[in-house]
Amino acid sequence: MLRVLRGAGAGAGARLLGPGWGGGGTRARLRLFGLQQRPSPPPAPVPAAVGRWLLACSGAVAGAVVLGGVTRLTESGLSMVDWHLVKEMKPPRTQQEWEAEFRKYQQFPEFRILNHDMTLTEFKFIWYMEYSHRMWGRVVGLAYILPAAYFWRKGWLSRPMKGCVLALCGLVCFQGLLGWYMVKSGLEEKPDSYDIPRVSQYRLAAHLGSALVLYSASLWTGLSLLLPQHQLPETRQLLRLRHFAHGTTALVFLTALSGAFVAGLDAGLVYNSFPKMGERWIPDDLLAFSPTLRNIFENPTTVQFDHRILGVATVTAITALYLFSRKIPLPRRTRMAAASLLAVACMQVGLGISTLLLYVPTPLAATHQSGSLALLSAALWLAAELRRLPK
Repeated sequence: MLRVLRGAGAGAGARLLGPGWGGGGTRARLRLFGLQQRPSPPPAPVPAAVGRWLLACSGAVAGAVVLGGVTRLTESGLSMVDWHLVKEMKPPRTQQEWEAEFRKYQQFPEFRILNHDMTLTEFKFIWYMEYSHRMWGRVVGLAYILPAAYFWRKGWLSRPMKGCVLALCGLVCFQGLLGWYMVKSGLEEKPDSYDIPRVSQYRLAAHLGSALVLYSASLWTGLSLLLPQHQLPETRQLLRLRHFAHGTTALVFLTALSGAFVAGLDAGLVYNSFPKMGERWIPDDLLAFSPTLRNIFENPTTVQFDHRILGVATVTAITALYLFSRKIPLPRRTRMAAASLLAVACMQVGLGISTLLLYVPTPLAATHQSGSLALLSAALWLAAELRRLPK
């Protein structure tokens, strides 16, 4: 009888034994007869090369964000007045080609209102700044799409990882289109506006925000694949620390995103004092626009005030997170992540205050923007260290 059951398999053996042997206790009853269903094999681990590729991609995105910030600070973003995926990859070479490119730029508001006395040599500088940013964006796209196709063909991507990779490749393509949509807002004629030509702060924030999402997703996935997980006991304190770390990471992201509105409105040049704004803690023109909601995104004073509040809240939350982490026994690598997060936060606050007091010099402002990426990276590292073990 046992030989018959073994030959028929576990499921057939249960049917042979009668109706009382079905249900949740089938495995336990079959074990009495030396029978057991074979467990499904675990999913194959994703190779470490995929994790290293995603970390490299996140570094490429960080380079694009920093270069984009420098392009914005040098007011170079509107120098290329059209967009072609392949055609514009070849820069002007002859004097005639440069003069033709310069004539195209002269037809748009930035030249007529702000740079009407610009020379061809000065135009070449801002053109090459924007050209470098666009070409770097193309490099980022290829860095995602080509290795993704290779890993897919080799069968190195699990089913969930395939969905993640498709989302990342789609986001990097969307990012390029969003960049041109942003530039177009600065090239449009605005007869009712007396302000200098600039891109829409809303589109700038969307462009930076999507880049930060792409960076965060790539870095998080890469760290999750490469960092060995700690066998941390699931205590109430650890759960609270994990939630605290996730909330702090979201606050860091929001603070970095608010910096896009500061850059888009040149709000860093409004009140160049700290901790007060001029002679007051709360300036008189904080709610000068009507309706009131417009002030949050369109009033330079309110935008700078909000960025200050978010910056102070971020460094306060990070300090509290570090002090709370000291009360819990954590592995050495996790303690290093918490300490690094606090150190980068202090550095970022110093950079932000210095940039404000010195009237936003380009090198210091670019370093401050790079510091926001470093802070976000440290927060993601700590969150990855505290992630829950898969069941």
